[in-house]
Amino acid sequence: MLQLIKSYFTFLKNSTNQHGVHSPFVFSLVTKCFYDKTSYPEYKILNEYRNTLLQNQETIQVTDFGTGSRVFKSNTRKISAIAKNAGISKKRAELLFRIVRYFQPDSILEIGTSLGLATSALALGNPKAKITSLEGCSNTITIAKNQLQKFNINTVESINSEFSTFLKQIPLLGARGLELIYFDGNHSKKATLDYFELLLPTITNESVWIFDDIHWSKDMEEAWAEIKNHPKITVTIDTFQWGFVFFRREQQKEHFIIRV
Repeated sequence: MLQLIKSYFTFLKNSTNQHGVHSPFVFSLVTKCFYDKTSYPEYKILNEYRNTLLQNQETIQVTDFGTGSRVFKSNTRKISAIAKNAGISKKRAELLFRIVRYFQPDSILEIGTSLGLATSALALGNPKAKITSLEGCSNTITIAKNQLQKFNINTVESINSEFSTFLKQIPLLGARGLELIYFDGNHSKKATLDYFELLLPTITNESVWIFDDIHWSKDMEEAWAEIKNHPKITVTIDTFQWGFVFFRREQQKEHFIIRV
């Protein structure tokens, strides 16, 4: 936790807003998406989705394939507690919706469904997009699937699989053109870099990759540093919670630290 606090103060010291951005591509993203103050009607749906989970007092047994939880001491957890402590925040769900709305990706991969809070934001951002969402825990994904169905979100293919097992199949299937990937699974350096390498064959010039919790630990900060320096990557944005990665060949290699 102390490391996270130190990282946040470093972020605040080095970060800027749109006035420190000279790239037209990034300036447009920041001003028209990150700082978009429009109250979209979809926000109400996202809020209702969240509230029904926060009111759910059922307990489930959670299988955690990642680095474990800093909040939960047991794998028997209330659904309401998972939604409150482990799910994407209201503010970030709205931002994720705006990101998908802004880029309009046709194909989206989410690594780590949990209860589907982020999944619903991805789906509402572009109702025509084909979304594949991976979750390792069978009990959690069952709740997510039921919840998505309840809110008539029918564009999501939910897959219960250990992440690397599924991702290893993607290049073999010749899958290309995953236009947006949201990495919110195993928050360890090794797993993050493994997923990164496994999915590189799918990139296009327009691909958008979002890594969650890039400052969660020293381990994750090291992973983020390696990702930023990869030769195929041109633009990266650190918003503290998320790391954005772009592969646009027409852009010069540049890193931005943006307050959101």
